[in-house]
Amino acid sequence: MSKQYVEKCIELTKKNYPGETEFHQTVEEVLTSLIPVLEQHPEYEKHAILERLIEPERFVSFRVVWVDDAGKVRVNKGYRCQFNSAIGPYKGGLRFAPNVSPSIIKFLGFEQIFKNSLTGLPIGGGKGGSNFDPVGKSDAEIMRFCQAFMTELYRHIGPETDVPAGDLGVGAKEVGYLYGQYKRIVNRFEGVLTGKGLDWGGLNGRTEATGYGIVYYANEMLKHCGKDIKDMTVAISGFGNVSWGTALKLNELGAKLVTISGPDGYIYDENGISGEKVDFMKELRASGKNICAPYADKFPGSKFVAGKKPWEVKADLYIPCATQNEILIDDAKTIVSNGCKYVCEGSNMSSTNEAIKYLQDSDVVVGPSKAANAGGVACSCIEMGQNSGKTVFAPSDVHAQLENIMVGIHNSCQTAAEQYGFGYNLVAGANIAGFVKVANAMMEQGYV
Repeated sequence: MSKQYVEKCIELTKKNYPGETEFHQTVEEVLTSLIPVLEQHPEYEKHAILERLIEPERFVSFRVVWVDDAGKVRVNKGYRCQFNSAIGPYKGGLRFAPNVSPSIIKFLGFEQIFKNSLTGLPIGGGKGGSNFDPVGKSDAEIMRFCQAFMTELYRHIGPETDVPAGDLGVGAKEVGYLYGQYKRIVNRFEGVLTGKGLDWGGLNGRTEATGYGIVYYANEMLKHCGKDIKDMTVAISGFGNVSWGTALKLNELGAKLVTISGPDGYIYDENGISGEKVDFMKELRASGKNICAPYADKFPGSKFVAGKKPWEVKADLYIPCATQNEILIDDAKTIVSNGCKYVCEGSNMSSTNEAIKYLQDSDVVVGPSKAANAGGVACSCIEMGQNSGKTVFAPSDVHAQLENIMVGIHNSCQTAAEQYGFGYNLVAGANIAGFVKVANAMMEQGYV
């Protein structure tokens, strides 16, 4: 009966939101792993928890009109999905990228529900963004777009309602422009955005937090399997904030990082990516161009491979840090043929469901993104607390809290998986641990 209930809700999602394949993918991945939970807790079906969970509490779509440097009027789409507030105000980033769509926003928002729940902090799930592409835009154009975007968004957010953050395409610069416009409109200085500048309410250590958290989580995976991260050769994707923080912490713990990547291809550096090479990642990111090829020009001995993914490089641990569905079934087969036994997802929904199944069937331990990637939003919640208390935390305090949170998330995933008969299946464990807390809160708050 529980399996039929899950299948019904998956089909309901596809019927209500046709063509939204990314959203269908995450709903299917999460709900399928909940069957043993629903068998032991029929009250969840009685209270229609799944039907309520897959439907956003609110989805806002709006027009964003701005003027480029040539004086031409431009029109983009803006979105904010306030998915679930059962355990706290909506919390999730804003993504600016040309492929942003309702499906992308819903998939990210749905994942955010469970990710935020896993942190143990009082934050609900949300996500937003626009199909605006900041690549190639001037600072003045980005500012005007952000101001136009916030002129509509401001009415839907607030420090106790919905607290957005940055995401792909939305860094410190964009957050600054967004916050400035919010403050101008509401005439209040309040913690309504996280990822702010350090001089005006931002959190020391937030920039590297997601990457650090991924490595903390991967380290717990490896320790459980009797391995030491300092003995690992690691391949990662991306060269942005997440990849940069991941690279810093990998080097600090003694691992050897050999790849980064961009849309144009990947860099393989058998000598290891450390020191000034990691610093150069920040220069690439600040360039506003989606390329990593200049790395090979700057550092002799490294190799740029155009149009390929780094998963073809042999490594002990793979950490995708760029975007969704980086690991397809053929990539999973390559990873297995390379003899790798560990994948830790850094980007949201890094792998397709088919790829995850193949990896797990091949005895590869997979650290799911909704758990491993949670360090960023955990630190965003710490920033919210810092703003509310009108105080400032030192980086050492932030990093200590972050490590404790990530260790706790791993332990919650492991415990939940074992409790419901999945063994050391962290993908199922993350879904279950995140779900139970939210489901219980929804039942206790009535039919709202």
